[in-house]
Amino acid sequence: MPTYKIRGINVEFPFEAYDCQLVYMEKVIQSLQEKSNALLESPTGTGKTLCLLCATLAWRKSLGSFSTGRRAGGKLSEGSLSQSESPRLPTIVYTSRTHSQIRQVVQELKRTVYRPKMVVLGSREQLCIHPDVSLLHGKTQTNACHFLCQKRTKRYCTHYPRVSEFVKNNPGLGDEPIDIEDLVNIGKNNGPCPYYTSRELHKVVDILFAPYNYLIDPGNRKSLTIEWENSIIIFDEAHNLESICADAASFDLPSTLLTTCISEAQTCVDIAVNRRDALNDKTYNPENFAILRGLLLKLEKAIAAISINSKEMGFTQPGEYIYKLLKELDITHKTASVLIDAVDDAMTLLEEDAKTSDSQKTKGTVCRLETIGDIFKIIFKEDGNAHAKNYRVHVQEVEVNSPDTIKAKKSRIFSWWCFNPGVAMEEFAKKDVGSIILTSGTLSPMDSFAEELKLKFPVRLENPHVISDNQLWAGIVPVGPSGHPFNSSYKTRDSAEYKLNLGNSIVNFARIVPDGLLVFFPSYYLMNLCIEYWKNTSGASTNTSNSSTIWERICKHKRPVVEPRQSSLFPEAIDDYMSKLRDTSSNGAVFFAVCRGKVSEGLDFADQAGRAVIVTGIPFALWNDPKVRLKREFLDEQARSQRTGSKVLTGDEWYSQQASRAVNQAVGRVIRHRHDHGAIIFCDERFAKPNHQSQISLWIQPRIKCYSKFGDVVFTLTRFFRDAAINYPTKPKLTQIEESGVKSSLVKLDPDIFLKPLVDKSHSIESSFPAEVKRGSISRQLHEILPANRSNLSFNDQKLSSTSKYTNNKILEQRLIIKKETVDLTEDVRPDEETETCSQLTAPYFVKKRKLEKAKCNSLQRCDKSCGPPVQECSSLQVKSESQLVSSGIRSGVSSSTSGDQEQKGKMFINQVKEKLSDGEYNEFLGFMKALKSKAMKIGHVLESIIKIFSAPERLSLRQRFKDYLPAKYHSLYEHYIQKTNDPAVDL
Repeated sequence: MPTYKIRGINVEFPFEAYDCQLVYMEKVIQSLQEKSNALLESPTGTGKTLCLLCATLAWRKSLGSFSTGRRAGGKLSEGSLSQSESPRLPTIVYTSRTHSQIRQVVQELKRTVYRPKMVVLGSREQLCIHPDVSLLHGKTQTNACHFLCQKRTKRYCTHYPRVSEFVKNNPGLGDEPIDIEDLVNIGKNNGPCPYYTSRELHKVVDILFAPYNYLIDPGNRKSLTIEWENSIIIFDEAHNLESICADAASFDLPSTLLTTCISEAQTCVDIAVNRRDALNDKTYNPENFAILRGLLLKLEKAIAAISINSKEMGFTQPGEYIYKLLKELDITHKTASVLIDAVDDAMTLLEEDAKTSDSQKTKGTVCRLETIGDIFKIIFKEDGNAHAKNYRVHVQEVEVNSPDTIKAKKSRIFSWWCFNPGVAMEEFAKKDVGSIILTSGTLSPMDSFAEELKLKFPVRLENPHVISDNQLWAGIVPVGPSGHPFNSSYKTRDSAEYKLNLGNSIVNFARIVPDGLLVFFPSYYLMNLCIEYWKNTSGASTNTSNSSTIWERICKHKRPVVEPRQSSLFPEAIDDYMSKLRDTSSNGAVFFAVCRGKVSEGLDFADQAGRAVIVTGIPFALWNDPKVRLKREFLDEQARSQRTGSKVLTGDEWYSQQASRAVNQAVGRVIRHRHDHGAIIFCDERFAKPNHQSQISLWIQPRIKCYSKFGDVVFTLTRFFRDAAINYPTKPKLTQIEESGVKSSLVKLDPDIFLKPLVDKSHSIESSFPAEVKRGSISRQLHEILPANRSNLSFNDQKLSSTSKYTNNKILEQRLIIKKETVDLTEDVRPDEETETCSQLTAPYFVKKRKLEKAKCNSLQRCDKSCGPPVQECSSLQVKSESQLVSSGIRSGVSSSTSGDQEQKGKMFINQVKEKLSDGEYNEFLGFMKALKSKAMKIGHVLESIIKIFSAPERLSLRQRFKDYLPAKYHSLYEHYIQKTNDPAVDL
């Protein structure tokens, strides 16, 4: 297993690391060493999670041994074993959005050599194994658990008392990676409660895994026994973190919910009175519930009395208004705690009554009063009202359909919205945590992200991808087939011409793109509007009765699936999409979806499942939406209050950048691992503007090309998929996998073709990165693909493209010395391919093949309108002849080595050149070498051109070594042109 020395830390990595992975790990360690916060973006497929784990755990290990074997146990209580009992090294808290994502992180941990003591925290819904309590949800389940864990209860839980002894007798628990399912199996087999086992174990672990809400929610955070000072907090998949933080600190109270809570409070009064009169049970005082009901009635009346002059604008006040309103109802900081206790008692009473009334059988009753308790906790979470400056009170009137009336009833929603997500994050700053690391595949634009969270992020990174340029087609399509502009703004989206051109464009793309096609709309409204139009409109210039509709023409090429609004229907839609992809009678399937919807978030459309993504517009939020409007006003007020010269986020900037982040999240579905390929198609003329392009993920920006004619789009896209069919022919099987909590038929490879680590583990690898890295011998395997949810790190046959100029230049200043086994690639050469002319480019991506005589190398005419005259390429040039061209053809008269050795050296050099260059650049390089040998061009022009090809940071080593293959008389001239570029070469 390779070891890299990064900033003085030895990091063991399961595979040969790419440059961008080394840069990523360097940034992680920098953040940890400097006790600073970090924003790290690295595209999906670059091994982000594995890098994050290895770098963080290597740094932690450098401080001292892991806590493996340490016993957790003793008396089961909130503070049964504090981390302060002995000197503690920093605890790592690793969070992600969902338990499904945490499960994947644990799988990545298993692939590393690091074995810290660890545990995964989950809720009772995931971990409870009690036959009755496990059927409940939310606060009802929590109350039932607490009730059954009391020894005085007849139905005492048998799992709870076994926890202490079990963790005491099993000090190795957590030394090997375990997941929630493992804890549940332990509980079922050995008896201890999985929930309380994890809670006891978390007090002594080196790394703790949990969903976001365990840190963001004050109640959950308070329940953790962690030494926060100097601890490390990691938020993975953090692209939605600011909205999650803001939502966690906000609430909406519909009047219908308030009415239900009043009814539940009255029920509690009746139950408590009956118990007192019939059973002389005075456990619960009915007067407390009567007071609660009375206050809720006053609150309902106060909200109804608020004057709303405009239904569109609603009623808005500063955040402090809520304290004024509640004070008039005698609800203050002093009385709020009494109300919260009354709500807790009411929920317990309702749960007990539900059990008693149903023959002692536990039922999953829903208690709405729990929401009231949570609301009071948010409002009165601090002693003072200082945090209210980050809030706005808003009351809006809505119409609610009632089953017992024909006419809709008017109802109100009382909201207290937090517009400063930093309210949640500042709690960690108060606790003096060491570092906060936020990472995701799509954090761009970063400036707004940092401004929103009100934290300083000195360490930042926008990593490139590990793919080559020929694996991604990215283009802006400003006009449709008839030349009508694409613009999905409200001014033009309803026009027939827009919908007609968009539909005809999708017909073309459905024909060209193989397998799966994803089409993202800015909103459900526009998606439904277009689909309805396409189903009733012909795409022909004259609408005749015999013409097929646009929808029928789309279905001719791909079978459609439309993303449903209801979350409950989404798994069914995914299964439908994948079953249509498997259907061999069609050219695949097309999934119509919306930005910010479930399709755009967290699902893995790798390989065949997503060969192209079409973005039909910029998903700006509704301009007149109350929450959006108030957010923009809040930011503008903050910007005006800041001193001149300070960097602040305005409302317009936030509005634009939120839309761009949604686009980046959607287009991230298309490239899911280093051997994947696909296209990103931006069908809106506004994407051509520099301010919108600058907000697209940095790894995509250099690859974007704007096309003025739709015909050029069809031509280049067809050629892209035709070439991709040759270069990346392997297709995986489609099987069932679970992703982001949704069991869906997404792409997964057959386990038989999973690649084993290609590193020779018997070979000890030492490194001193960034100065130098020495790597072990690797056997390269061609045309094998890893699944999208596994890091493709064991390959070395393809390095960073020219876009790696965006990586950290400091790290890439000194190149890596790579020791490889020489591989003969001559057996893998494909026969020459016949290329269609421009007029023939109507077929899909497939190409015709013809036989090629073994000793013959045919020239190939490439037709590309954007590249001028056709150029001659030799598509079957073999490695052997290429290496001879370098070693024996150019460097004539060299007697320092035998011709065989020199040819082998040239062969190794040419292999590395092929890795670094795109196909077009490589053919251009060969052309210049031929010209150098034949003296068909001026030597100065040839040398300058080759230096230019090798000018990217990751190619500087090739530029320096190429001099070895030049005649000695050209060395000084070659060095002169290198100096002329003002980009010094790197000595190896």
